[in-house]
Amino acid sequence: MKRILIAAAAILSLAGQAFAADHQIQMLNKGEKGAMVFQPDFIQAQPGDTVTFLPTDRLHDAESIKGMIPDGAAPFKGKLNEQITVQLDVEGVYGVKCSPHYGMGMVALIVVGKPTNLASAMAVKQVGNAKKKFEALFAAVPSD
Repeated sequence: MKRILIAAAAILSLAGQAFAADHQIQMLNKGEKGAMVFQPDFIQAQPGDTVTFLPTDRLHDAESIKGMIPDGAAPFKGKLNEQITVQLDVEGVYGVKCSPHYGMGMVALIVVGKPTNLASAMAVKQVGNAKKKFEALFAAVPSD
């Protein structure tokens, strides 16, 4: 009986992982919305999902923006020209930038579950074209 309970617990713990989605974001020199973009630049995900940033074009990276991730979430920073996969376990809003092209507006917004930290993420000061881009991305966040 004990073995059956242990097996059932193991199966249930893996079941959540089986339903987790992997969202893919391309890092592009030119995309549907212009030059130096993440495509897509807005994703709605669920806790446990992963996001894979693909270096489709060279000289890009993906990095979380200080102050634009939920409390308890780990910041991330990919290397230039390298794929990075991030598991998103904490609900909230995640702001992402390409370090070399941040001022050009190469940013993305990921909403995991409920946007619990939306106000604090919106309060982060942005540079260059990132400010205008984030205004549009924040407008896409669904209100509860």
